[in-house]
Amino acid sequence: MVAAPSISYSITVRLEIASGGTAVSQLTTTVEDAGGIVTALDVSPSGADNLRIDLTCATSGTEHADRVVGSLEALEDVDVRKVSDRTFLMHLGGVIETKAKHPLRNRDDLSMIYTPGVARICQAIVADREDARRLTIKRNSVAVVSDGSAVLGLGNIGAYAALPVMEGKSALFKSFADIDAWPICLDTQDVDQIVETVAAISPGFAGINLEDISAPRCFEVEARLRERLDIPVFHDDQHGTAIVVLAALRNALRVVDKRIEDVRLVMAGAGAAGTAILRLLVEAGLNDVVVCDLGGVVYEGRGDTDESLQWIATNTNRSGLTGALKDVLPGADVFVGVSAPDLIGADDVAAMADGAIVFALANPDPEIDPIVARRHATVVATGRSDHPNQINNVLAFPGIFRGLLDAQSHGITSAVLLAAADAIASTVSDEELGANYIVPSVFHPDVHTRVAAAVRSAATGAARR
Repeated sequence: MVAAPSISYSITVRLEIASGGTAVSQLTTTVEDAGGIVTALDVSPSGADNLRIDLTCATSGTEHADRVVGSLEALEDVDVRKVSDRTFLMHLGGVIETKAKHPLRNRDDLSMIYTPGVARICQAIVADREDARRLTIKRNSVAVVSDGSAVLGLGNIGAYAALPVMEGKSALFKSFADIDAWPICLDTQDVDQIVETVAAISPGFAGINLEDISAPRCFEVEARLRERLDIPVFHDDQHGTAIVVLAALRNALRVVDKRIEDVRLVMAGAGAAGTAILRLLVEAGLNDVVVCDLGGVVYEGRGDTDESLQWIATNTNRSGLTGALKDVLPGADVFVGVSAPDLIGADDVAAMADGAIVFALANPDPEIDPIVARRHATVVATGRSDHPNQINNVLAFPGIFRGLLDAQSHGITSAVLLAAADAIASTVSDEELGANYIVPSVFHPDVHTRVAAAVRSAATGAARR
């Protein structure tokens, strides 16, 4: 599948041309002939005889960007002065910062914000540790923790290279839910060290968002931290993905007029995301599901199952099927892929039941080209932003943590996850719902506040019980 031009590979090319020439009219055509898309063209004088032009365009990758620039350099009377990668420019010096909530204007301010006045705040917290939530940044802080072992689709790139992703996630927390999030990248991939480090820094936070930690270690890290800490611990790659998949599936089933209790679902992928999706879908009422991994269908007695796969084998595949993914897909109502590119083809989707639903979520290249899948499936979703129905965790985690923090929650339950999924799904009204609109945009004005309210209610109810 040829990648389409994307803003994530957007460049700005600074050019100089003779003011009386015809090069300006050629620039857009040249970029488009090279496969790029011009998004801005700013012209300013740079002397009596020359014009300076900043031409911004989207490309499909760094090699494609080089070809676009080469085409511009080949034009007569065009002088390419500078090429800037807009994504790199945005990340110069990082994408987040801290700032004081109160100005330091004089000695009075200094005495209250810092010594000696701050000592009174310390003494109040000594008397009642819960006052840390009221009197410090803990009230509104989340740690975004990664060991860099499973970053995006890049794999095990380590703590330093993971930092831009954790910064970006922290920026999303602030933008969508007004939460102060802090990127914490740990230069260790030892489970014991990760648990001990996160536990040691936890007093400064009201929630822990685990991110991009590879399976199966992520399961143990999360389980041990949840048992040890008195604040919510949420692994977004597992539970965030599961929540948005459930929300999307609820609405996709509305489109095809089926119930989750009645459908047969086939899943490709039994890692962190796949396992969490499966557990939440079963919690929501899914009865008939078959899971496949690299070894084919997961079933009891397969012989190569670890603890996680054993749970899957015990709780799925009620018909005792064996074989490969393509063997069990015929007749299925739903396919959910969180695995690898190009696992299935058009014929496999055509063999599914009428009103088929295909969620091909592998990134950046899905299990099937969504354009091909739409020839036979009624509803198709991916993890990509350049196709309808993007399954994006950003729909979930800002509102979830906003609700948890507002409820001053000490943990997280399946009721919270289900409530968040229902809130996302209900944001799409009956009038808006369609095969190409089963989840709201991350910029929908209500989605994050709806999720926060639903989570706050569910977390408060769980605490009372």
